[in-house]
Amino acid sequence: MTPKIHTIDLHFKNKSQTIAAFLIETDGGLVLVESGPDSTYPQLQKGIEDLGFLPSQVRWVLLTHIHFDHAGAAWRLARLGAKIAVHPKGYKHLQDPEKLYKSAKRIYGDQMETLWGQMKPIDEKQLHETHHNEKIMVGNTTFTAHHTPGHASHHIAWQLNSQKTIFTGDVAGIKISRGIVVPPCPPPDLDIEQWLESIDLLLSLKPDVFYLTHYGKVTAIVEHCSQLKKMLIDRKNWIKPYVDANKTIEEITPLFIEYINNELKEHNVSLLNFKRYEAANPAFMSVEGLMRYWQTKQ
Repeated sequence: MTPKIHTIDLHFKNKSQTIAAFLIETDGGLVLVESGPDSTYPQLQKGIEDLGFLPSQVRWVLLTHIHFDHAGAAWRLARLGAKIAVHPKGYKHLQDPEKLYKSAKRIYGDQMETLWGQMKPIDEKQLHETHHNEKIMVGNTTFTAHHTPGHASHHIAWQLNSQKTIFTGDVAGIKISRGIVVPPCPPPDLDIEQWLESIDLLLSLKPDVFYLTHYGKVTAIVEHCSQLKKMLIDRKNWIKPYVDANKTIEEITPLFIEYINNELKEHNVSLLNFKRYEAANPAFMSVEGLMRYWQTKQ
């Protein structure tokens, strides 16, 4: 059986094409790449049911990393019996998410529940610590984990079988509809040099298809990665003078929004897609991440 891939739109913040989860039918059962946030679990459940299945039939959830938009609902699937595959650096945070949740709550305040929902502990029996190049077999289907740090130190890109199909999480950036690819640069462990190396790792696999969590299928791989690399270096260089001048996040963010908006306008991105890009990649998060990147380099 050739695995069948379904893209489930989670309609984050009631916007389509912002966050995806991917349901894969294999001869050994259902596999889900990404759970999305807990706040969109009803949409995930509906998406699975609309395909003729139940969430309780999901055998594995393969997480690219533990940020809330990718892993927030994993605990719900674990309680239904799914095994959750996660990077070793993310393992303890899913086992005991209190520190992770409190850290995010400091950023999002009273919007935390609305945006992300809950995150509850996952029993260690349901967690699988996944190492670089490890292969997870589901029936005759193989998922290979490629550790791809940069966006986050605990990032994994998942390759399906020996096919040139890779579920990229955030390491291949964000591309909404036919818009440009942009790099989400959140704190706390953004590392642009590692990210560039991770992009080269993906290219070395000679993929035909990327599935982006934000959002969907990309086939022009070399062009996509070239643009992403350029965007990463541009952002790194753009923010450095402000960091050197000890500007605050409050001072830099409006300037960064203007910079990003001009970039999107140059590429004829529609107003609707502007809003999708911002929902998937809040400007203030990238400002804080880029500031911390340079502060750690000093």
